[in-house]
Amino acid sequence: MKKVLIFLILIINSLFAIQISSTKVKNANTLLLELTQKDISDVKLTFEKSNIDFKVHPFKTNSFYALLPIDYYTNSGKYKIIISYLKNNKREFIGQEIFVEDGNYKSEIIKVQKSKVTLNEKDKIRTQYEYKEAMDIYNTSTSKIFWTKDFIYPMNSKITSNFGNKRVYNDTIKSFHSGTDFKAAIGTKIKAINDGIVVLAKDRFYAGNSIIIDHGQGVYSCYFHLSKMNYKEGDYVKRGEIIALSGDTGRVTGPHLHFSIRINSKLIDPLQAILILNQLNN
Repeated sequence: MKKVLIFLILIINSLFAIQISSTKVKNANTLLLELTQKDISDVKLTFEKSNIDFKVHPFKTNSFYALLPIDYYTNSGKYKIIISYLKNNKREFIGQEIFVEDGNYKSEIIKVQKSKVTLNEKDKIRTQYEYKEAMDIYNTSTSKIFWTKDFIYPMNSKITSNFGNKRVYNDTIKSFHSGTDFKAAIGTKIKAINDGIVVLAKDRFYAGNSIIIDHGQGVYSCYFHLSKMNYKEGDYVKRGEIIALSGDTGRVTGPHLHFSIRINSKLIDPLQAILILNQLNN
């Protein structure tokens, strides 16, 4: 499913260029921006109310990169990205217009136990704690980058539910599908999509047995509804290692792997994110 993305190159002068993966992007998709220039520092990106620091490019000299995840709830329309940097103690600014397209995500009707939709007080407290615990992780950006190779899929299997679908639980819209579901019988092997550190490995109310891997610089991969977890928090894992077995724990209608990616704390389409992330090393 990997495909080549055509980069639009904006030449500012003979020594300066910005590359952006596209000027059109769907909500809940990610843009990659790369900036090449000598003798600059403190490179930043501003989009709406988000401020993102460019990072030193891990695979190119005199270059910086930034990942811009577009929030699921961003309305379609024209938006402006502002890029700034310091050169000779002076801050320079560059603007780039993009267009956010509606992802036209479908709706799914799901029947689950009433206790998984209408929570008692004990379960409310538990889910609130687990949400905060996870967001504390996602809002932390490790300065180090752990990967050096392309990202891979966690398994080779049929996709049973795409990212972004509106989830209608027992006739009530509760959320959107925050990941991609892979068909997987209980006990199917699940691979780490790239090198990283396990920052969460525990049973949770909605996600069941869950593993979250920090790949560095704001990129996290998540694996939910597991029957067995082979790693614990703090463990370093390598790309392709079997980190868990699929299962049916948590809020599910049957066994499968729920796979998601967070970039700069935002939930985005994980399969599109893999395509974008792999452009860094190409």
